[in-house]
Amino acid sequence: MDDLLKTLRISAAGMKAQGTRLRVVSENVANADSLPTTPGEDPYRRKVVTFRNELDRAIGVDTVRVDRIKGDMGNFKKRFDPSHPAAGPDGYVLAPNVNTLVEMSDMREAQRSYEANLNVIKSSKSMLQRTIGLLR
Repeated sequence: MDDLLKTLRISAAGMKAQGTRLRVVSENVANADSLPTTPGEDPYRRKVVTFRNELDRAIGVDTVRVDRIKGDMGNFKKRFDPSHPAAGPDGYVLAPNVNTLVEMSDMREAQRSYEANLNVIKSSKSMLQRTIGLLR
């Protein structure tokens, strides 16, 4: 029974990490078209989540945790719009380095991982309920 409780905590940590990843992806998608307001100002910079293993001392096993949320240092896109207030002398405006296709792919991967952890929790819960039923 102790292993089933550990399984629940491990899966919950995975769900929490993937939930953070989904939040960051949604922030990226929401800001994909955010342009600066003045020339020389940087637009929104895409964020990425990195994970790490961390020993959960309460259960004695490694679980996944969010390590950092950092800016993607990739190049900004350029958009030709000489009438925009942030356009430089060449008529280009810097645009966010967000690729919505990549974000949708990351979202699907995070969603699948979240659902896999949820299914582990459902299975563990069912096994615990059966065990308790046998002990009655």
